[in-house]
Amino acid sequence: MWYPLVRSALFRIDPERAHHLTLDSLAWAERLGLLRLWPKVPEQPIEMLGLKFRNPVGLSAGLDKNGDYIDALAALGFGFIEIGTTTPRPQPGNPKPRIFRIPQAGAVINRLGFNNEGVDHLVRNVERARYDGVLGINIGKNFDTPVEHAADDYVYCLDRVYDHADYITVNISSPNTQGLRSLQGEEALTRLLAALKERQAQLATQHGRYVPFLVKIAPDLTLEEVDGMAKVFKALAIDGVIATNTTIARDAVVGMPNGDEVGGLSGRPVREASTKVIKALSEALDGTMPIIGVGGISDAASAAEKIHAGASLVQLYTGFIFEGPPVIGAAARGVAQAYAERAK
Repeated sequence: MWYPLVRSALFRIDPERAHHLTLDSLAWAERLGLLRLWPKVPEQPIEMLGLKFRNPVGLSAGLDKNGDYIDALAALGFGFIEIGTTTPRPQPGNPKPRIFRIPQAGAVINRLGFNNEGVDHLVRNVERARYDGVLGINIGKNFDTPVEHAADDYVYCLDRVYDHADYITVNISSPNTQGLRSLQGEEALTRLLAALKERQAQLATQHGRYVPFLVKIAPDLTLEEVDGMAKVFKALAIDGVIATNTTIARDAVVGMPNGDEVGGLSGRPVREASTKVIKALSEALDGTMPIIGVGGISDAASAAEKIHAGASLVQLYTGFIFEGPPVIGAAARGVAQAYAERAK
């Protein structure tokens, strides 16, 4: 009941400033022990990727790009946390303003452009964190690295984060880094993922520990493109897929304030497209690897929808911004119900 009041105050502030103010406040509350009083999300353990998740509702990458707030966010009840996207070198991202709310659609458009402090900064934060749950690290390429050399950046980040992550996500689907989505084409995708699988095998031997990596894909794919990517994933034995990132489509927000801003659209408008990709991907993969569903989850029903489409876990981002921490428990209940219905 209290979150709408907080949201009303935050939505009077510039979105990027509100983002940092909220996270800084959460970190302050966590350090003082105040978040221990937070209502707990019931344990709902699930094993996947060789990992044990406390519950099936995670935080999507993008909210905590540098791993500055891991402990505070974990205290809210997420079953797993994904940080990033991180790049080899620090970069400022695109010019401000670059985040735009569309409240009437429950949506956000961002064109941040992988703004982050670089992978070394993120690793230092992970080393300091006390969190002992499942931690994913999302990796990308620097904006000025040519697409034909993108594998160099991904392999560099893979090397740096390998010993600090429970799983690693390869982000090839942000619309805010020029040329990045071209890596989703079958030929480019095969080259990139083959290089990463080769390095993953070397690192597993070196560290004595296998860290799975997943690929994050876009919602703006045709069914033929999804099928082609699934063939690559199966051929290379990729560990899993996160579906989906933000969309470049604007049909759902035409005529709304900020609806024509350039960038990736997230929130309720991407729900249907994301679920459609998950369903097609699940059918194409035929159970060979797990899918984490993300896109437009704002309540129990939208979380359950992703499970029915073929996802095993879900992640929140924009729904968390609009609905606040209570959406974590609501999504967990929706997933539990979907698990039960799928088991019948």
